[in-house]
Amino acid sequence: MPYTVPDLPYDYAALEPHIDEATMRVHHDKHHAAYVTNLNAAIEGTQFDGRPIEQVLAELDLLPEDKQTAVRNNGGGHANHTLFWEIMGPNGGGEPSGGLAKAISDTFGGLDELKSAMNDAGVKRFGSGWSWLVWDGTGLAVYSTANQDSPILSSYDDVPLLGIDVWEHSYYLKYQNRRPDYLEAWWNVVNWPAVESRYEAAI
Repeated sequence: MPYTVPDLPYDYAALEPHIDEATMRVHHDKHHAAYVTNLNAAIEGTQFDGRPIEQVLAELDLLPEDKQTAVRNNGGGHANHTLFWEIMGPNGGGEPSGGLAKAISDTFGGLDELKSAMNDAGVKRFGSGWSWLVWDGTGLAVYSTANQDSPILSSYDDVPLLGIDVWEHSYYLKYQNRRPDYLEAWWNVVNWPAVESRYEAAI
């Protein structure tokens, strides 16, 4: 069964003023859709055709060698963006609660320190990529990945809890080259309950 682009769980304009409607339309309807189209073309006819994208990325090295780069890039783009839409929402922001809040405090010293670490990772990512909060099997960790690399890849083998897209297509219409401003503003749309659910499922 071919992969499909999931519907946004909110209106294109729902994240205004922090993320503009025009960016959301292009990002979701054009960029994510292109990853899905290219992923379906790359994986068709392989033994992984129709399997969950998480399994495909985790076992990428089992794919034919001539398929691996296309699936890594486009499968990662599909997985990363599917997560991205879920962990944002209108009336977002605020602070996490429960076990995730405690883990953030224990690991980083508090939410402000986590934000600083993730923003720093995003700002310092040369070119395109993502800034991540992951569960690495023993605790929380922050790092960035290049291009559409996903923490699910066997080279990382982590569970992504929260990811911030720092490709220019995610912010350039509104913020131009001001990536730090975009990263600061992004925390106003984070959907902490969705992130907390991912954390509880991972631990």
